[in-house]
Amino acid sequence: MVRACDTPLMQKALKAAWAYQILTFPNPAVGAVVSDDAGTILGIGAHVRAGSPHAEVIALKEAYVALTHDHAINALEDSQEIHDYLILHHRLLFHPLTLHVTLEPCHHYGKTPPCSHLIQTLGIKRVVIGSYDESTQAKGGGAYLRTYGVEVEYGCEKEACDRLLAPFTCQLHRRPFLFFKVALSANGVATGGTISSLESRTRVHALRDRCDLLVIGGNTVRVDRPILDARLVQGKAPDILIYSHHKTWDHSIPLFSVANRHVSISEELALDAYRMVMIEGAQGMLDAVQQSVQWYLIFRSPHTKEGKALILPQGLELCYCETIGEDTLSWYYKRA
Repeated sequence: MVRACDTPLMQKALKAAWAYQILTFPNPAVGAVVSDDAGTILGIGAHVRAGSPHAEVIALKEAYVALTHDHAINALEDSQEIHDYLILHHRLLFHPLTLHVTLEPCHHYGKTPPCSHLIQTLGIKRVVIGSYDESTQAKGGGAYLRTYGVEVEYGCEKEACDRLLAPFTCQLHRRPFLFFKVALSANGVATGGTISSLESRTRVHALRDRCDLLVIGGNTVRVDRPILDARLVQGKAPDILIYSHHKTWDHSIPLFSVANRHVSISEELALDAYRMVMIEGAQGMLDAVQQSVQWYLIFRSPHTKEGKALILPQGLELCYCETIGEDTLSWYYKRA
C-alpha cells in the first residue's frame, strides 16, 4: 500500500527526472530517491542520457557514499562498474532502505545491466514505483523483485509519473511526441530577435539534438533567417518542416545549408514518420497547432521587450519549473 509519506519522496524523484526531459530520448526520463525509515533522503538520481547509468543506480551510489563515506565509487561513471562496486561492498547496508522510482526498474540487459538484479542483490526491503514499464524489452522488474520478497508498491503519484513518461510512451505506441517550444520576454513577447539567455539557448540546442524533426512557421523563417542547428552542444541538427503555403524560398537562409538535413515545405503537418518533434514559432504557429499539441516548453526571460504579447492556450497545467541562467524553464501540459 502506498503511504502518505511516499508522496513527497516521489515528488523529489519527479523533479530530478524532469530536469532531463527529452535529453534522455529514446530512453525515458526517470528519477529515483533512496531513503531510510525516518524518511531521510540518502540519495537522489536521474537518468541523464541514453547509455548512462539509470536513475536508481545514481541514487544508490549517492546513498552508498552517504552511508559509508567511501568516495572511491565517485570515480566510476560506467553503469556496470558501479553495479559491480555496490555488489562487492554493500555489506547489507541497503536492507532497511526504501527506493522510490518514477518508472518500474528495468529487467533486461541493454546498454546497461538490469536495475532489478542490482536492487535484489543489495537487499533493499521496499520499492515504490510510479509508472509501470509497458515496454516489451524491459518490463517485469517489479514482479521479479516480489519473487525475492521485496515489498513492491505501484501507483505513487501515478498520473504525474505517467505524464513524465509521455515521450517514451508515444514511442512505444509508434506515434510522434510533439511539443511547442517558445521563448518569452517578461511581458510575454516572443518576437524581435534573441530573447533568452545563452544557458537557455544551449538547452534548446541539446533538445534539438534529441529531435528528429523541427517544425517552424514560414514567416519566422523569412524574418529571422535562422540556422536551427545544435551547434552549441556539437549535436546533430534535426530535419526541418517549414509550415507554409509558399513554395518558393530564398535558399541562402542558413537552415537550408546544414549538412545531412532534409528540409521540407508543406501546408500539412505530416509528422507520423518522426518520433520526437519540436515545434517553434510565434502566434501564427501556436494557433495552427493548438488542437494537436498537448505539451509546451516555455523559456521566460526577466527582461521586457517591445512587441505584442503572445496569447498562450487556455488550461495549461504546470508540470515542472527550473531556473536556467537568468531565465525560467517551464513544462506545461494541456489536457485534450
